[in-house]
Amino acid sequence: MKKQSEAVQYNGITEGVIWQQILIFFFPILFGTFFQQLYNTADAMIVGKFVGKEALSAVGGTTGTLINLLVGFFVGMSSGAAVIVSQYYGAGQEEQVKKSVHTSFCLAILGGVVLMLIGEAFAPYAISAMGAPAEIMDYSVMYMRIYFLGVIGNLVYNMGAAILRAVGDSRRPLYFLIASCLTNIALDLLFVVGLRLEVAGAALATILSQLLSATLVMVTLIRSRDTYRFEFKALRMDRPILRRVIRIGLPTGLQSMMYSISNILIQANINSFGTNTIASWAVFGKMDGLFWMAMDAMGISITTFAGQNFGAGKIDRLKKGTYVGLLMSTIITVGLAALMIAFGPVLNRLFTNDPAVLEESMSIIRFLVPFWLCYVCVNVYPSTLRGIGDAFIPMLIICVGTCVFRVIWVMTASVIRPDLYVTISSYPLSWSITSIAFLIYYYGFSAMRNLNKRAGIKR
Repeated sequence: MKKQSEAVQYNGITEGVIWQQILIFFFPILFGTFFQQLYNTADAMIVGKFVGKEALSAVGGTTGTLINLLVGFFVGMSSGAAVIVSQYYGAGQEEQVKKSVHTSFCLAILGGVVLMLIGEAFAPYAISAMGAPAEIMDYSVMYMRIYFLGVIGNLVYNMGAAILRAVGDSRRPLYFLIASCLTNIALDLLFVVGLRLEVAGAALATILSQLLSATLVMVTLIRSRDTYRFEFKALRMDRPILRRVIRIGLPTGLQSMMYSISNILIQANINSFGTNTIASWAVFGKMDGLFWMAMDAMGISITTFAGQNFGAGKIDRLKKGTYVGLLMSTIITVGLAALMIAFGPVLNRLFTNDPAVLEESMSIIRFLVPFWLCYVCVNVYPSTLRGIGDAFIPMLIICVGTCVFRVIWVMTASVIRPDLYVTISSYPLSWSITSIAFLIYYYGFSAMRNLNKRAGIKR
């Protein structure tokens, strides 16, 4: 078995040029999130082209928002597990790494069972409560119920991938996602186009391909000879580890849920404008997803970088990583915004040929995309803080500054003036408010102020 210090030196996160190490870690995660996003994007593209805009609205709009609400919470919890693993791995505590891995998988399996039961039982009530039009109701319920039958595979993959990334391996999760995404596309074509199963075929293709990615990540962890190896006989919860995972992961999970709840309210408001607007927003959501993939990848990279350097006691390097992350995020955001505005009309046609939907989705792009820059601080600062274990206050800042503000906006401004652009202006306004709050907290009150060169987790 390799010594822990050799593994850390090999992945380079605690050594070398900072921007190069973040990029080496960033790109596999970016491509991985791209292929993960393609699960639902491929479903939306194929049903939009071969079934119709009603099916597109169901698969790409309402159901996606509800799925993100439930699945996002447990994926947020997996980020807590990743932080704990990365800290112990960076500190060379082999036994604690092993306990963290197996505790995390217990959490993933239990969460999957709970999610499956909730999704099956409450899908029609949740979709109805969002005010989905009658013409997409049956499609939406069918897609959600089939999706949640396979949700355990989704959570197992996300937990396994989070553990691999936490120890510096961001490539193999990418390879697994490429394989499962290509499988999803092939099965979409078979079930939706060939067998004419419509929305049910798209959902079935998704859960089967997610099962493949879960199998691949588990085989990798079982075959590993490093400290993060998975063994069925060691599958049990360690209470001290579980408390640490929950302490860091729960705020992230709640933050994800708050995001989703605010987005559900916005989606419900958008539903009132009719099927064309729902479809336009769904198409924009797929384009907008490119930006969020990049930000998520950068956030995971910065959190892992901060976690391992914190565990190794390299605080100066940890702090420099934050500024490198800010610069890199800004460059990426400007580039993506320019590409989106320039090539938006071409990309939109991948989803639909409906002229009204194409025109409105492009109008939404021109309105929102320039404001992406307002989000950079909201992504980078909490990612660093999460890596050192400071997760609760950042969660509160995001929930109040972003989520609560959006809810208040939708319930006031959108009621006073029921207009699509009044509703979606809640996004740039909330990003700006939250960015200012993070600047104040990070430099004035956060745990970063108390770190010194002797910091790190106790050995």
